[in-house]
Amino acid sequence: MVLFINACVRKESRTKDLADHLLSKLNEPYKEIYLNSINFPLVDEDFLSRRDRLIADQNFSDPMFDLAKQFAEADNIIIAAPFWDLSFPAVLKQYFEQINVRGITFSYTPEGIPIGLCRAKCLTYVTTVGGNYFPEEYGAGYVKTLAQSFYGISEFRLIKVTGLDIIGADVDIIIDSVKNEI
Repeated sequence: MVLFINACVRKESRTKDLADHLLSKLNEPYKEIYLNSINFPLVDEDFLSRRDRLIADQNFSDPMFDLAKQFAEADNIIIAAPFWDLSFPAVLKQYFEQINVRGITFSYTPEGIPIGLCRAKCLTYVTTVGGNYFPEEYGAGYVKTLAQSFYGISEFRLIKVTGLDIIGADVDIIIDSVKNEI
């Protein structure tokens, strides 16, 4: 199963348009998780205490673990997130806080080194950038590190379009050139 994690906020999102093109090229059924439609719980001390207790008991039947189980069971993962303020929309961070579950998406060796438990072999990160400044170590680098170092997803692909908000830029031509490379 392809899992499509949509962190795009705008209805006319250029990032979502690019991700939709990728999904059409895959020509496989997919499950879309639209992050802005999820009312994420407040991660406070009470939440963490309850979650830690359930994890210690290996009781993953609670609905709070549904997103993590879905992520771990996906065969292919695509995340669409625009590049905002040197990162991605906050809702994607909230999603990661929910799916980072020891015993579902990762575990630890006795030495404390993470071992990935996810089925997917590839995570594709789709993003668009208004300018030409895109330090990958921020948004995309964070996701790549989680994928490879925590989730055990060996292949990370980055699909990005830059320069979309520069005065005089022909957005359609820029986006179409990247679509043609997909």
